[in-house]
Amino acid sequence: DEQIERERAAQHLPGGCCALAAIYLMGKFYVANAGDSRAIIIRNGEIIPMSREFTPETERQRLQFLALLRPELLGKEFTHLEFPRRIQPKELGKKMLYRDQNMSGWAYKKIEEDDLKFPLIFGEGKKARMMATIGVTRGLGDHDLKVFSSNIHIKPFLSCFPEVRVYDLTQYEHCPDDVLVLGTDGLWDVTNDKEVAAVVMEVLTSYEPNDPCRYTMVAQELVVRSRGVLKERGWRLANDKLGSGDDISVFVIPLGGPGNYT
Repeated sequence: DEQIERERAAQHLPGGCCALAAIYLMGKFYVANAGDSRAIIIRNGEIIPMSREFTPETERQRLQFLALLRPELLGKEFTHLEFPRRIQPKELGKKMLYRDQNMSGWAYKKIEEDDLKFPLIFGEGKKARMMATIGVTRGLGDHDLKVFSSNIHIKPFLSCFPEVRVYDLTQYEHCPDDVLVLGTDGLWDVTNDKEVAAVVMEVLTSYEPNDPCRYTMVAQELVVRSRGVLKERGWRLANDKLGSGDDISVFVIPLGGPGNYT
């Protein structure tokens, strides 16, 4: 992240990206995630999560705590408190549900002038945004990102540090159908873990265990199904719901080779 900052002017790289990495060392998989990509292991039909997404919702308490400690980062435009909806001036003095960096549930507070500011975190699910700008709270880059039409920098709230999970391959017997799936949010926006596992098993069983292209074909099928088919109303999935509008990258990595069950 520091290297990107140093080179951004020379390389003309003003943006940022998420990062998901899997490293195999001495019998163990180390999966590091910074952003909203996802990794799962499918072993004997069982789904084992190897990452979690970092969004304004999942990192709410970290973001609110930083805003509490350094209110100058909010540029007097945002409040670190979270409310169920945007507060209107006519609601001053009334009570409304809220939560701060220490709360998992909600409580009531009397609305004050500062509460009329825009929330640091606003929206739910994929529509959740920090400072009404970005929906991912970990990754690389974005050193120059600012709130629209302001001089408020967003980088102080973004973290480049990944969460690392470890999977010990020596603790289990793995067959050629056991895999590690890495995918960007374009896959997971429209396809859940169980659906991915179903596609993995469907495609793998149509190839011989010693056919090396079987894993590539699984990745290709996951991309195709998540994008959908182009129709008059846009890209549509098999169930006629909207296909993924984001970029889709998928890796499918075997945990046990042909005839290898250790």
